[in-house]
Amino acid sequence: MEHPSKIASTSSTAEAVKDRMLQQDAFSKLLGLEVQEVGAGYCRLRFTVRPNMLNGFSALHGGVTFAAADSAFAFACNSHGRQSVGLTVTIDYLEAGRLGDVITVEAREESLKHKVGVYQVRATNQHGVVLALFKGTAYRTSNEILM
Repeated sequence: MEHPSKIASTSSTAEAVKDRMLQQDAFSKLLGLEVQEVGAGYCRLRFTVRPNMLNGFSALHGGVTFAAADSAFAFACNSHGRQSVGLTVTIDYLEAGRLGDVITVEAREESLKHKVGVYQVRATNQHGVVLALFKGTAYRTSNEILM
């Protein structure tokens, strides 16, 4: 079990990184993403599906789902205070989101090594239906995120 001060330190680092990232993240703001919780290797955010997010079949555009998952991935993989960048990502679309849905996107760290981190991201609607599964691999640079 981790020492309580270590847990508090990593949580405060994750919060500080999130705040720093959001200062410049115009795209997450455009999507209306609300970051609800961050921690070491973790992020949960949500957004509401608006009319301008729909495709030609009145379903949530896959690009919006992908972008929200990518944002959660970014907050999670940078949460340790080292600048990280995506190497590879994949997404599986399982169900379509609809107008008015409240989508929760949750990223969890599965593996963290010196240079590489692997993350699983789930997007679910307000009924708990899984809309998409996203997997991201991040390269961890040696650059510390200055706060």
